Amino acid sequence: MVKASSAPGSKSSLNDPENAEPGGNSFQGGRKSDLLRHVTPTVTAVMVDAGFFLKRARAIFGSLSPDLAAEKVLHLALDHLNDSSGRRTSRLYRIFVYDAPPASWKGHTPLKKDSVDFSKTEIAKWRNEFHKKLRGHRKVALRMGEIPTNHVNWQVRPRVLKELTSGRKKWNDINDEDFNLDLRQKGVDMRLGLDIASLAYKQQVNQIVLVSGDADFVPAAKLARREGIDFVLDAMWATIRPDLFEHIDGLRSVCAKPSKGRA
Repeated sequence: MVKASSAPGSKSSLNDPENAEPGGNSFQGGRKSDLLRHVTPTVTAVMVDAGFFLKRARAIFGSLSPDLAAEKVLHLALDHLNDSSGRRTSRLYRIFVYDAPPASWKGHTPLKKDSVDFSKTEIAKWRNEFHKKLRGHRKVALRMGEIPTNHVNWQVRPRVLKELTSGRKKWNDINDEDFNLDLRQKGVDMRLGLDIASLAYKQQVNQIVLVSGDADFVPAAKLARREGIDFVLDAMWATIRPDLFEHIDGLRSVCAKPSKGRA
């Protein structure tokens, strides 16, 4: 595994061996190396896996309101346009955020068969407000997948399952609180991969920053790099797999580093 402490700048970029991002288009120095770095302006698309971002944000910042979480997304994306000294070196193309609407499933609890409407839960209200705030920001494009109702299932919580298999708990002792709802997003990864391919083939950007830690995006990253895109990963200080690290041009986390107990 590639440890989180390797970021930022753990892997050299295409333009600068010391930073994960290339320079922009404002030539300020007299050295030939400066001129070489700033001939071509850097246009950056920032792609955020919202599920991953929110999970890491809770570990780093604690509980966030929907509007503050949306602001964190925006600030993280804009920080990737700056170099390590805080100078703006890149121009933003767009911030793409990938998520799915909260579950609108109506059904019954697994044991007591009490009616439940997940569209009215606090989690659903939070997620809807988060999406609303994101839509209100300029340069933000929200790409929505879905949660098919035929993929909604109750599952025994891992902790409870461990107690059952070890004999510390009996099946007759479990209740509805020992289950959680298995909600699986569909179409989110596909939309992200298609957007990466479209940006690369149309040459709309020359740098992509992906906020995620999922190795499923390796094929998309490889495609972008073959098309000459500088592909930077922001895993928000999470540990990533070596096969993902192999197929990126830079590993850079710009948010605060989580405390040891919350990493």
